[in-house]
Amino acid sequence: MNIHKLNAKNKVLLKKISSAMTPSQTVTLSFLFIILLGAILLKLPISQAKAANSISFLDCLFTATSAVCVTGLVTVTTATSWSFFGKVVILLLIQIGGLGLVAIITYLGVHLGKRITLKERLTLQTAFNHTDFHGMVRMVKFVIRGTLICEVIGAIILFIGFCTEGIDVLTSFYYAIFHSISAFCNAGFDIIGEQSLIPFASNVIINIPVIFLIIIGGIGFSVWADFIHNIRNHFLPGIRQRWKFSLHTKLVLITTCILLVTGTLYYMIAEYGNIRLFGDVGFGQKLLRAFFQSVTLRTAGYATIDQAALSDTSKFISGIFMIIGGSPGGTAGGIKTVTLAVVICSVWSVLKGRYSIDVFNRNIPLQLLQKSLTIIIVMIVLLCTGTAILTLTEHNNVYGHVTVDLFFEVASALGTVGLTTGITPFLSSWGKALLIICMFIGRIGPISIMISLTKKGEVSNNNIRYPKEDILIG
Repeated sequence: MNIHKLNAKNKVLLKKISSAMTPSQTVTLSFLFIILLGAILLKLPISQAKAANSISFLDCLFTATSAVCVTGLVTVTTATSWSFFGKVVILLLIQIGGLGLVAIITYLGVHLGKRITLKERLTLQTAFNHTDFHGMVRMVKFVIRGTLICEVIGAIILFIGFCTEGIDVLTSFYYAIFHSISAFCNAGFDIIGEQSLIPFASNVIINIPVIFLIIIGGIGFSVWADFIHNIRNHFLPGIRQRWKFSLHTKLVLITTCILLVTGTLYYMIAEYGNIRLFGDVGFGQKLLRAFFQSVTLRTAGYATIDQAALSDTSKFISGIFMIIGGSPGGTAGGIKTVTLAVVICSVWSVLKGRYSIDVFNRNIPLQLLQKSLTIIIVMIVLLCTGTAILTLTEHNNVYGHVTVDLFFEVASALGTVGLTTGITPFLSSWGKALLIICMFIGRIGPISIMISLTKKGEVSNNNIRYPKEDILIG
């Protein structure tokens, strides 16, 4: 009887705590919960390979954070340090981290006949970074099903690719499933070895599906929905409407294409004669590897070239690309493409002498510019601060490095990319802790975390208007 009363009290207490949390707090705590659970599971002896020594809890926490935040940075080699069970745990953490625990629970709840409340819809809105909570349950179904379809198709093509490399059928099947999910979620984890996809840099059947999975997973789920809507309206008999993409979709596609093309051209021009980077291959293979490098900087983390072989200038440029990240509402992290696009459009409007931000016959509200500038400034401050702290914590690091390597590392963590010049396994405990925080902030977003730390109902009064006064700038 006492046990029943205790359980009832616990349920009431949990319900009160749940109702007191804001959507941002719910999303943030859900990620924290999965990270801690993942770290505990990875610490179990069954998760660790027999050949590996006992892996510390900090390394388990680092790996779990990297998997849930779909980053790909690791302090121990995934292929040799974890057992089959441990790798399955990592794969599940990647999938949950890519889609979000809230979305997965909602999807299962809907199929079990559970009624989705208004607060749960608001939480989904926050998780997917949408402006409207209407249709969120339908959106969750669309995202889960679309994700599974993309991952299955990717796995089938990758299976063929790995088989062409002479790998046995069972291992190829295992590799295909793991890397398809990891690529789509922009995680960058691999179970091949210490060289990522460098051993398969020349295999088009492996490279192309990975590239497409990275791009599709990183452009955002709302872009998917817009594409499907336009395709249906354009090709269905009796409708035949013109293509009418949203402003968000246009900005995502244009900015992504510019970043991909710019990155490819940069690496082809700046590193063309770098034998350590490209090796002795022809123009076509160099172009493929340069394009893959440009794509993976969109927060994927796979590599077909040795990042340590990049020149210092290229490492710095790579850090800039990584901190930009992918697009909102997807599996990518970083500042986000649309955030950058809004600021660039604002700069262009100022140069044209306009008082409003007008793009494609649409006006972008001032509030979005303020939010975009806030995100960029906060991320730049975090990037600079993180690099400065690492220069102190890793001053006596046994791994030969320069400051730009630390800048590269912090940018990779904040952008949830996962590329490294090789220093990650040699980081001090303080350095690992710092990157754990950076990966978490990069996945959740700095504004979402700051909002989740505020008290419920603490909202500024936007009705107050103060007198305007000009100041000198420039």
